[in-house]
Amino acid sequence: MLMHNPPHPGEIIRELCLEPLGLSVTAAADGLGVSRKTLSAILNGKAGISPEMAIRLSIAFDTSAESWLTQQYQYELWHAEQHRKDLKVKKLVAA
Repeated sequence: MLMHNPPHPGEIIRELCLEPLGLSVTAAADGLGVSRKTLSAILNGKAGISPEMAIRLSIAFDTSAESWLTQQYQYELWHAEQHRKDLKVKKLVAA
């Protein structure tokens, strides 16, 4: 079952990982081994969590990579479902 309007994973990173540790975007990006621009895009919901980023986050915050990818999947699927009625798809049946 889909969560109702799940947050972008970037919100989770900011609120549950960076803020409690008092980390700036620059410091967190350095710790993750990515550019500030890359992390900022994720935190602002402009980019998603890639499998590689999920692994980086899992190492940095002692979490599972799967949890980050699941959050990204739930976010994207919920937003895609909001446009289900706009899709031009026909039900396929056996001939």
